[in-house]
Amino acid sequence: MAIDFLSTRDGSYAGPFYPAGWDYRKIKRISGLGPKQFAERQSFWHRGFEPVVCDDSSGGVETMNAMMGYEIFDAVRAASQKRKPLALILPVGPMGMYRWAVYFSLKHNVSWRHVHGFNMDEWSDAAGNSTPVNAPGSFQGAMDDALYGPLGKLTVPKSQRNFATKRSLPKYPEKIAALKKKGAKLVVVYGIGRACHIAFWEPHFAEEFKSVRTWRSEAYRLGANLHPLTIEQNSLHSFASRMTLIPLRANTIGPGLYTKADYCIGGADGAYGNPPMIWQGQSIWMTLRYGPDPWVPSSFMPTMPGRLFVIKALAGPLTADAS
Repeated sequence: MAIDFLSTRDGSYAGPFYPAGWDYRKIKRISGLGPKQFAERQSFWHRGFEPVVCDDSSGGVETMNAMMGYEIFDAVRAASQKRKPLALILPVGPMGMYRWAVYFSLKHNVSWRHVHGFNMDEWSDAAGNSTPVNAPGSFQGAMDDALYGPLGKLTVPKSQRNFATKRSLPKYPEKIAALKKKGAKLVVVYGIGRACHIAFWEPHFAEEFKSVRTWRSEAYRLGANLHPLTIEQNSLHSFASRMTLIPLRANTIGPGLYTKADYCIGGADGAYGNPPMIWQGQSIWMTLRYGPDPWVPSSFMPTMPGRLFVIKALAGPLTADAS
């Protein structure tokens, strides 16, 4: 008989590894579903929300990058045609969609001069002092290389590029509110963390709040304490497994911004190799099926209009493989 070391009699988690507020029995049930159930609409989904499974010979990654890049480009073009500014919250992970957003923009000569970019997070110390832009792993440096630089003459003006520094991040709410008064839409582009974070807003932050309303009012956090699963995730896909290179803190937007989006564009490409080694499958299923809960920050994304692009492997079935 298999021994379940993680659960207690009441179905909650034992030990500090998993967030205390996670419903273990619910997660086991959700994670046991498969591709046929993946896109089944749930009662808490916004009618304008749609998950999209991407499939091609590369496992869906290139299809996802292209479709997600076009979705970003389309939002930029739509705002330009309406002669309105656009507030665009941007991640560093996933990243492949930026190449395609640039491609479509250059091909159709669509300027980004009306765009105000807001990086959603950045590595920091406990006081919120962020990683220098020229340091390895800097999110600001990554955005300059992947998006702002390649756009060339069509790029976002430097004065409209906002990065999650100690000085800049606290100004995000006021800047975005001012843009919305001018008719701007807030579009949030996002990935989903191993522990279901959005940006670096971690699940264990939920224990600090007495209600969903107060949790949803938090717009940002400086020097946020990261979850162990987040450290492990980033060590694998960004730091060649070297956990010692990763700061244990980060500056991040919070639900006070990302749950106020007019439209959301998500991407999930969390699998490596062939056959795929999957790290993001359970996170995606929890996002789609758990139901809105501060202990699962990404669970609020289906409650807003938008599209979540997911590579085929993450749709399951999520089964054990001892090979």
